[in-house]
Amino acid sequence: MTPLPDPAQGLEVDVRLVESLAAGIAAGEVQLVDCREEDEWRFNHLPGARWVPLSSFETGAAGLIDDGRPVVVYCHHGMRSMRATTWLRSRGLDRAWSMAGGIDEWSRRVDPEVPTY
Repeated sequence: MTPLPDPAQGLEVDVRLVESLAAGIAAGEVQLVDCREEDEWRFNHLPGARWVPLSSFETGAAGLIDDGRPVVVYCHHGMRSMRATTWLRSRGLDRAWSMAGGIDEWSRRVDPEVPTY
């Protein structure tokens, strides 16, 4: 598994880095969180992702903080996941990142089989 960057270096990680974390996500070493809303989640989502919509993030994400494992959050383009990442870090989970460009970027650069909208 590719190591995650130093949290002090920023809030975002590239989709290619997230792709390289697939084994760690599957093994439960890294948590992958989709913070989009239900209709978006039903339309498409990444393998191994947990759904915690931003609209209920404060209650749904408490377990992420308590768990302590690294977290990568994604949304459609990266704005909501940046908010979620900032929220997680402000509550002590330093090893949290937003996937830059969101699932849209994933569809364009990693897996074109993931439908875009």
